[in-house]
Amino acid sequence: MKKFLNYRAVEPPLWLSALPIASLLGFFACIVIFLGADAIADYSHLALLGASVVALALAVVCGSLCRRGIVVGFRRSARQILPAVPMLVCIAMVATTWMLSGVVPTLVDYGIRMLSPSLFLFVTCVVCGVISVLTGSSWSTIATIGLAFMGIGAAMGVPAPWVAGAIISGAYFGDKVSPLSDTTVVASSACGVDLFKHIKYLMITAIPSMTIALAVFLIAGFNIETAGEMAKADIVDLLDEVFVISPYTLVIPCITIVMIVLRVPTIIVLFCSAMLGLGGIFVFQPGIVEMLSGDGILPMIGRLLWGATEFNTGNAMFDELVGTSGITGMLSTVALVLCAMLFGTIMIGTGMLSRLTGALTAKLRSRFTLVAGTVGSGLFINACTADQYLSLIIGGNMYRNAYRRYGLEPRLLSRTLEDSVSVTSVLIPWNSCGVTQSAVLGVPTVMYLPYCIFNYLSPLMSLAMAFTGYRIKQHVTGVRIQRPSLSTH
Repeated sequence: MKKFLNYRAVEPPLWLSALPIASLLGFFACIVIFLGADAIADYSHLALLGASVVALALAVVCGSLCRRGIVVGFRRSARQILPAVPMLVCIAMVATTWMLSGVVPTLVDYGIRMLSPSLFLFVTCVVCGVISVLTGSSWSTIATIGLAFMGIGAAMGVPAPWVAGAIISGAYFGDKVSPLSDTTVVASSACGVDLFKHIKYLMITAIPSMTIALAVFLIAGFNIETAGEMAKADIVDLLDEVFVISPYTLVIPCITIVMIVLRVPTIIVLFCSAMLGLGGIFVFQPGIVEMLSGDGILPMIGRLLWGATEFNTGNAMFDELVGTSGITGMLSTVALVLCAMLFGTIMIGTGMLSRLTGALTAKLRSRFTLVAGTVGSGLFINACTADQYLSLIIGGNMYRNAYRRYGLEPRLLSRTLEDSVSVTSVLIPWNSCGVTQSAVLGVPTVMYLPYCIFNYLSPLMSLAMAFTGYRIKQHVTGVRIQRPSLSTH
């Protein structure tokens, strides 16, 4: 305790620094083994709290806990993660108001009538990619257009994990290559690379990964069994019966897209979209207002924004499709984000994260091992800090000198960080991206992970390009660069 108050701490040993990560993975393994993969969404916060307690106890034992370190760790972690909390609340309101105002029902109705089930996954991925390129925001794309595609997919009988994978693959591809994306800007600036040179270099790995992903979704679309025509007709009939299906409701998402393109801050876009949806309930859906406003308009607004709104039509698929959970449905996600922030605070503040990352970079000597180390570190830091922005900044600072020392271009570092951090953050159940997208789409992270083809192909493609040396320039330095060989001796 005296060391904690005196602002001094010793560096934790490597083996001890690795124990919190091992305990976290162990907690998750126990959840999957004893409770099933579906239970991860319900117990992830307990696993993070348990790992945080382990890290804190180990830091006290070895003397690496100090007040100054914890304060610094909290500031770094909170600065990146806390802004996600109001965004999660706004996303919950958007999901509720867009459903009850008829935006999502209209898109679902049109989608069922116009889209072929065989091409649905392919079209979903392409559309989400285009919207994300134009807006520069995967979160906004998933919370709006992605939500509508989930509804269409459910009505068609397409498995939800496949739909979520197509949405996330397209949205994160667009986010990754868009000059409007904040993660793309952070990755390029953290490595000192011009933004458009960074994006151009990204295309070398992004386009092949996306091409393979689209091919997989196209093939899967022709092989996945979907709902019959009668089941889809029942959904359409119920949509027409419960909601007013009108193209005028699409004014709300159009205004939202305009705001995003104009670079209005995300939190403002989401809040305004929620308020537009709330107004749309009164303008477009008088039947819904009449059904819900038994005790007055203001209580109705508070009730539908805060709590669950259920429909009882006798069709279970339809009732699940159009039911909303409000802000209360997002509270468990908010708790998970805060637990992830606590874990990141302790790992950073006790020096355990820097000890681990230092060990990862100590023996990297070749082009391939540097890129492989960057990929591995990106995934590892993503898991420790639970935030992609912090991971990009830490990764850039860790490897910038190493790449320069071995004559490798900084744009190789910025591309590798994007491939290993930005697009994989959504695959980690306790990362702010994984937590958010799982809550928005209603599919647990471990369930949609196998179907996010683009997201896990990106780091593999980065490794493949590093191994072959394709379009990678090496400048002559005083340090010898070891190149991978296909032969073994």
